[in-house]
Amino acid sequence: MLLRSVTVLSLFGLTISWCYGHNVDSFSHKNGRIIGGSPAYPAQYPFMAAITVQSSTTRIFCVGALLSNQWILTAAHCVNGAVLFTIQLGSNSLSEADSNRVTLATSTYVVHPEFNPDTLEHDVGLIKLRLPIDFTDYIRAVDYLPSSPILEFQNVIAVGWGQVTDADPSLSDELRWVLMSAISNEECRLTYGSQITDSMICASGNYNEGPCLGDSGGPLVHLLNGSRMVVVAVSSFVSGNGCESPDPSGYTRTFPYVDWIRNTTDLSE
Repeated sequence: MLLRSVTVLSLFGLTISWCYGHNVDSFSHKNGRIIGGSPAYPAQYPFMAAITVQSSTTRIFCVGALLSNQWILTAAHCVNGAVLFTIQLGSNSLSEADSNRVTLATSTYVVHPEFNPDTLEHDVGLIKLRLPIDFTDYIRAVDYLPSSPILEFQNVIAVGWGQVTDADPSLSDELRWVLMSAISNEECRLTYGSQITDSMICASGNYNEGPCLGDSGGPLVHLLNGSRMVVVAVSSFVSGNGCESPDPSGYTRTFPYVDWIRNTTDLSE
């Protein structure tokens, strides 16, 4: 089974292409879904970052999670080879006027040293803001990194602005979330075979709900004690059969990389 990274080639308002070379004529924001799910209310996920990534040849859209007032967690395949990031914080909308929105630019990033772009193993990266930002009710770091691995059948939440349907390349203009369930790697290997390694985890939603193109780098969140949010994984890939297929979506676990993240960012426990 082919793994397909969930990156969309884009810049807000401009022409886009799918990854793997499928071109489309135009780009528009649509009120849609992460593939199912619900719209987020203001400040529900204040750590979410919408990221436009400029490389020497393309612009792609990815998602990240604010770890501190200066660091964002995302996927390595989003940042690898980038020359500039334009980052939007504080707003659930990609296009509507919002006084809570802060837009920043930076060019500093770190890719995990073992990242393999062919297999998407160790698909975790970090973006550093040029200056620390001020937190508000709408801009805040995620509550925790995990202290233990996520377990199969635990409820998790995927969050993002990803593509609406397989047939429509538009991103959702509004931030959306969907409740999913983590599955065992053994079950995930029934779909993807040996491509699934111990550093990965898969999740499935009801009615084929889940992330799609444009959700790359987005956090997979587990609620601790019903309210505190733990980023347990980073959105990495979907099935080559499409986002709306019954195949599970794939993520990079954050637990194996907590020490690397803390050492890189000087993030305290």
